[in-house]
Amino acid sequence: MKQRTVYWLPSLRGMVLLSALLMTASGGIRAAWAIGEAELTVSVFLFQVLLPLWANVCFVWILFLDGRERLYRSAIPVWLGCAFFAIKAFYFVSILHTVLCLLLYALVAVLYTATVAGIIRTQIFLWPLFGLPMLYHIFVEDRQKTGWTLHQWLPELSVFCCMAALLCLSLAMRRRPVEEGGLIRRFGDRNDGRRLRTLSPIFAVSPFIMKTRNTSQNLIADHFEVTAADRYIAEKRQAGWKGFGILHVILAAYIRTCARYPGLNRFIAGQRAYSRDRVIEINMTVKKEMSTDSPDTVIKVTFDPADTAETVFRRFNEKVQEAKQTPLDSSFDKLAGALNLVPGLLLRGLVALLQAGDSFGLLPRWLTRLSPFHGSLFITSMASLGIPPIHHHLYDFGNVPVFCAFGRKRRVYEVKRDGSVALRKYVDCTFVTDERIVDGFYYAAAIRYLHGLLADPWQLDRPPEIVNRDQL
Repeated sequence: MKQRTVYWLPSLRGMVLLSALLMTASGGIRAAWAIGEAELTVSVFLFQVLLPLWANVCFVWILFLDGRERLYRSAIPVWLGCAFFAIKAFYFVSILHTVLCLLLYALVAVLYTATVAGIIRTQIFLWPLFGLPMLYHIFVEDRQKTGWTLHQWLPELSVFCCMAALLCLSLAMRRRPVEEGGLIRRFGDRNDGRRLRTLSPIFAVSPFIMKTRNTSQNLIADHFEVTAADRYIAEKRQAGWKGFGILHVILAAYIRTCARYPGLNRFIAGQRAYSRDRVIEINMTVKKEMSTDSPDTVIKVTFDPADTAETVFRRFNEKVQEAKQTPLDSSFDKLAGALNLVPGLLLRGLVALLQAGDSFGLLPRWLTRLSPFHGSLFITSMASLGIPPIHHHLYDFGNVPVFCAFGRKRRVYEVKRDGSVALRKYVDCTFVTDERIVDGFYYAAAIRYLHGLLADPWQLDRPPEIVNRDQL
């Protein structure tokens, strides 16, 4: 079977840590040189100080946050570094020296990008690419600079540390083969989603016209006949599933619907459409106690489209019990508490910074895992409160594309075709959806399928025969 190669960093120790330290040292030495420089023009400050410093910071940032999942992003600071060297080369006296250096920098950028992007299946070519210039500097070029002051040597030391950092990284990276059909992350993907590149023009353009989730939401009011679901719940409770209820049935049915209709698991970020593929993140607000003064907390549970009702119940119940029984604040509560300590004006700027970072996919994965505003679905139960479901708005911050609320059961006497009267039980349910991820026909087909699952919930006991993958 044909395979493609993905490069990653198995751990953040050893050579990886040394690479980060060397790149940090390169930036520190460059800053020290700039501080000690008597005459620093604007162009020199921009292209010989700020540009390499930005490359140093980006390199270390990507190394620690994306080294395991998206090592290919390290090509960005490498290109920035090559741009810095290319600008510097135009100041050389010899035209031949300038041309040769420009060709070398272009080779470094292209070869490194092709390697970390998985086009080249070995990183061996990177070793001489970074090692030989280091040897040339040590044994040839630097020998001609005897008598220089320490200040004059600082830029050379900065360059040497930069090349040593890249060499250490090329020694630390490992290959992880991915079978044909497997997910290959590329430039433009996020750490919580894969960029959809084959959407129809209307879906590609609509996020630029309808810029926010709150102004792109559609409201759907529906109801489910739950007579069969009640029998299913009674069976599971008799089998020992303590606490199993309609919430778990709806969750399992929605997750199974995502297996058939993966477009429900898309989201919009930075005016681009992404798919979470087989990662379904469900958010829900829970109270530790059923009282008006009891604090709220948010749980986030991750599922796979192939999960059965038993898996959904067990995993969701564990999170709920953990949130209710933990005497101390959860990770989300601690994060919210830390933000609450920030003064109002600074908090507004911090939130704006987080929104900008989220638009470009720069938020770390640990933060989006904690955030209740990032996920596949936000669900809330009005049944325990004894009130009808509300139409809850979508959040402009984050990327949750669907908000579901359901109310208490209601009984209705209906006249059948033969004239007899039957008692039916219904649960009212509302969906607030982001219309930019799929069209109305897709939503309608998905909800019809959801109805079928709730009418025959026993099929949720078996994994789906096939899990559809979203388009590329």
